[in-house]
Amino acid sequence: MTATDPAAPETAAPPAELLPTLPGRYYTDPAVFAREQELILESRWFCAVRSADLVRPGAFRTATVGRESVLVCRTRSGAVRAYLNVCRHRGAQLCTAESGEVRRSLQCPYHAWTYDLDGHLVAAPNMADMPGVDRRERGLIGVHVREWLGYVWVCLADEPPSFDETVRGAVARRLGDDDVVERYGVEGLALGRRISYDVAANWKLVVENFMECYHCGTIHPELTEVLPEFAEGYAAQYHVGRGAEFGSDVAGFTVDGTAGFGRLGGVGEEQDRRYYAVTVPPQVFLNLVPDHVIVHRMFPLAADRTLIECDWLYSPEVVESGTDVSHSVELFDRVNRQDFEACERCQPAMSSRAYRTGGVLVPVEHHIAEFHTWVADLLGDPPQ
Repeated sequence: MTATDPAAPETAAPPAELLPTLPGRYYTDPAVFAREQELILESRWFCAVRSADLVRPGAFRTATVGRESVLVCRTRSGAVRAYLNVCRHRGAQLCTAESGEVRRSLQCPYHAWTYDLDGHLVAAPNMADMPGVDRRERGLIGVHVREWLGYVWVCLADEPPSFDETVRGAVARRLGDDDVVERYGVEGLALGRRISYDVAANWKLVVENFMECYHCGTIHPELTEVLPEFAEGYAAQYHVGRGAEFGSDVAGFTVDGTAGFGRLGGVGEEQDRRYYAVTVPPQVFLNLVPDHVIVHRMFPLAADRTLIECDWLYSPEVVESGTDVSHSVELFDRVNRQDFEACERCQPAMSSRAYRTGGVLVPVEHHIAEFHTWVADLLGDPPQ
């Protein structure tokens, strides 16, 4: 696997052998994490905010992307723009709130330098006395922006990698078809619930956990009731284009197997009663079921801390009618908490001498080795 072709799923049975993992220091060393911030989190497309959170012009949200705070806002024209959240005067953070709304401009609370929503410097105390200053050169530093699946993706690199190859391509390679995800109409869905999780574990442990189901029979009793094949240890991401099938007596993707809601408009018979999981490196998990979509966005904050924001998305009719979605939400909320507890159980051992050279992957986990190679390639590390 190469850096432009991340997390391509396995299509054939792997050899019956053990493969090595990354060494323990990749999960604990602040120097490794600093390199990941620069060479992965700040250099790849990063899913920052949900587009619908920026309802009106002047609405903004901030997001931690690698070492940077990024300010994402909606302009007067309705476009979405993103900037480094730093005043060009003396470096004060422009917006300290996680979210908010301004009328027409963004003003630094330190010395009142003021920027319009397109990032231009429009006013500053005493600036009128310096006619030679070009305000166009003192505007906010913009970052690259793309909108897809109802989310705003940003890239801090001067020359970002191809969005189609690294983001859309990762989804297409997993689902086996460019347009499968479009059938769920994700960009038109409404937010039914959002839960944030503060996980005391390295971000890669969370990615690895999401990619495999070797643990499912051990720690996910509710999930394996709904998706019985998961008890066998094969993750949905193990095979290209295949979704895990609901149990014969299961009516919906809910905590008790009861019926959920009507199938989303574009979902066909071939996707009905199936669950699809997609990893979009470095920090997005996409979960597709017939009546809703679950999107995880990870925000790695330290070598041993990861903030995860999870959205449950439903048809607008379900949300606007006030329908109770708790049985639907509870299933994956339990799965999340079980997974994150397992990651937190692993994190302390990453610094143990017993894990100095890493662990091993059994055959049903071999696709995780591709993720490890992707990380090592981007960091410029030699093969282990």
